[in-house]
Amino acid sequence: MTLRRGLWAIGLVALIAGGILFAIIAESPYTDDRGQLNELAPVIAWSFVGTGLWAWARRPENRTGALMVAIGFGWMLATLIVAQTPALYITGWVLYLLPYALLIHLLLAFPSGRLERRLDRVLVTGAYVPCLLLQAAQVVVFQPVDPCCGLARRENPLLITRDDGLFDALVLGQSVFSILALVALTVVLTSRFRAASETQRRALTPVLGAGVVMTVSLILTLTADLILASDDVEAIVDLIGRLAILCVPFGFLAGLARSRLSRAVAVSELVERLGARSEQRRPLRDALADALGDPSLSLAFDVGDRHVDAEGRTVALVAGAHTPVEREGRRVGAIVHDPALAEEEPAALRAAAGAVALSLENERLEAELRARIGELQRSRARMVEAEDAGRRRLERDLHDGAQQRLVALALTLRLARGKAEGALAELLDEAAAELQQATNELRELARGIHPAVLTDLGLGPAIGVLASRAAVPVEVAEVPADRLPAPVESAAYFLVAEALTNVSRYASASWAEVRIARANGSVTVQVSDDGVGGADPAIGSGLRGLADRAAALDGSFGVWSPPGGGTTVRAVLPCGS
Repeated sequence: MTLRRGLWAIGLVALIAGGILFAIIAESPYTDDRGQLNELAPVIAWSFVGTGLWAWARRPENRTGALMVAIGFGWMLATLIVAQTPALYITGWVLYLLPYALLIHLLLAFPSGRLERRLDRVLVTGAYVPCLLLQAAQVVVFQPVDPCCGLARRENPLLITRDDGLFDALVLGQSVFSILALVALTVVLTSRFRAASETQRRALTPVLGAGVVMTVSLILTLTADLILASDDVEAIVDLIGRLAILCVPFGFLAGLARSRLSRAVAVSELVERLGARSEQRRPLRDALADALGDPSLSLAFDVGDRHVDAEGRTVALVAGAHTPVEREGRRVGAIVHDPALAEEEPAALRAAAGAVALSLENERLEAELRARIGELQRSRARMVEAEDAGRRRLERDLHDGAQQRLVALALTLRLARGKAEGALAELLDEAAAELQQATNELRELARGIHPAVLTDLGLGPAIGVLASRAAVPVEVAEVPADRLPAPVESAAYFLVAEALTNVSRYASASWAEVRIARANGSVTVQVSDDGVGGADPAIGSGLRGLADRAAALDGSFGVWSPPGGGTTVRAVLPCGS
């Protein structure tokens, strides 16, 4: 059976059942304590079934329509409490409050038809407990003897043992429990309305408005029962409650219609905004989020075989949570949104995707450029890391290979010198001196490639060695005590080394200061002197190389060197938290 035929069948069953219910009400000698309102029951039931079938037909995947139909039939079953047949009467008694629990479920599940949050599920559970479990518990311990509690004098076929005290306690607990649940529901509905966007409020206003009026009227009804208000007061309060419930399905009908209308209007406004002058145009993401009523909305751009966000970072798309955007038959990106939006407004999403295709293509080109820049930065960082790793390997090879051989050769020369005399001894002394000079030069070369002290002990001791070997007094004002990432340590060390070399060669300074501080996820390396100033980063490769090294780590580099005012070299390098 197709969905359409099934819905027609449900509607026919509801029509026949409502007619039968009218006959049962008309012929019944029994009434509840406000029995004059029972004639509204079929009307309320048909209202829920009719609007529910309409919503079900238009959004089969959404459970809102099915819940409304269930409320309509639940209302018919609850009204069977006035029937003369014991089986029908006891069914109505047990299920007397079922439609109220379903109503609360419907209000919390709108508009997706699902209970999205844990609080919603807790409240719905709190509604079914008094409406089903406590109601069933009452049925098995109470025998109506007088018109009381909505019941006429009839035999109870489910009676296990009569206990009026337990029955009164269950009724009191049920009323208090229900009042607390309804108060919580009112607070939640009000909060949801306040948190909604302007577009969402257009659809939520009739639904939540009718829901709040209904819950308040039910609270008043239960309170009137608890304080034993007069029959006239209870009748007025109950009439207001029934009329409020009667308005609920039409509130949902208006909400669903306004939802579709508001989406259409919002998409139309979106097109108008995209056509506005650039100074009046809102960011594309913000305009889309407002039009579709989804604050979490974001954009993804197709770049090669991957998707990136506006900053060029790679993002993963989840099925059902994005809508592709195509231009001239070619996919340019996607709208990433709440999965519920795809169920509720697929047509609006498709219309929005078509409207923003050109704008998204323009932003895609910008995102692609950012992605390429990001990849270039990562590539440069990898090159720096590879260079540093190569420096460390070369330093170890020199230290463990050539230097060790030269040291061994020096020892051999000393042994030979101890046995030689005359001219041979002089030659051996000269060779030993040359060998010592070569060893010193090789040690300096290895230290310039990558100092072992930096690898073994860290930045502090390495900077200390640089300061002790400088041609001018150097004060090391601050150095992080903890180890830094290897690329950052290397960059900081070579920046200080190059800066101190420049101080010795060109600054004519009497002192220099080194300060390395780590804060807020970055390391600031600064070297200052009191020299003649006038340093120009554009002249000479030393400072340009340091600027390139800082840039490769996504850092910044600057030189402040006014003539006669000394020189300050500063680099800021990202270092993580």
